Amino acid sequence: MKTVNHKDVGAGLLFIVLGASFAIGAWGYRMGTAARMGPGYFPFWLGVILAVIGAIVTYNALRNTTEGEALERWALRPLLVILLSAVVFGFLLPYAGLLVSVLVLVIGSSFASTDFSWRSTLLTALVLLALSLVLFVWLLHLQFAMWPVFLNL
Repeated sequence: MKTVNHKDVGAGLLFIVLGASFAIGAWGYRMGTAARMGPGYFPFWLGVILAVIGAIVTYNALRNTTEGEALERWALRPLLVILLSAVVFGFLLPYAGLLVSVLVLVIGSSFASTDFSWRSTLLTALVLLALSLVLFVWLLHLQFAMWPVFLNL
């Protein structure tokens, strides 16, 4: 039996909602012109382009019928674990420093995987910590505390 592609319809509608949200959110900022862009110019047009792409994807999914493919269930546990890890990282960063916050982020996020191993998790944490240190602290000169505030190093 031929039916619409539900995955493409869902993706297209998600693009439309996100694009419209960005465009509406940027509407309150000064737009400027293409030669002298204001703070709202780029997010507004990016949102418009994303919404147009979403409309095209949705139209094509509704126009072209294919073999029916059911939507898979969302994996809510990994989604919630990763979101919680990111929120904890944001709260810890000012108080625990970059070192502890990145370790908590990576270790917490890796519990979302069914293939968890301490070796790969710690290796990933060390690589991400080194990249964060080089990019944010040394190259961009952002003022992050490296250590927890109670150590005062």
